[in-house]
Amino acid sequence: MYLEIVSPEATLFSGEVDSIAVPGVNGEFEMLNNHAPIVSILKEGNVKIKGNIQLEEEVEDKFTKSDNGVWLAINSGTIEMKDNKLIVLAD
Repeated sequence: MYLEIVSPEATLFSGEVDSIAVPGVNGEFEMLNNHAPIVSILKEGNVKIKGNIQLEEEVEDKFTKSDNGVWLAINSGTIEMKDNKLIVLAD
């Protein structure tokens, strides 16, 4: 699936991923390839991305790398998943 993470300052990530877990207002949930369309509000927490992630050098310091992917701490946000494209508007 294609993921795009956008903050007020810049586009933080854009590329193909295997899965993503986000901190929804009713708890964390994960999306995989071919997930049903969804729009949701996010609360403070971590956006966890799995896959072969290549980060741009200028935003690399915003992400934390782990054994099975990377994660990004956010204060709040909104997501939209449609046609295998997920857009995260993160604050």
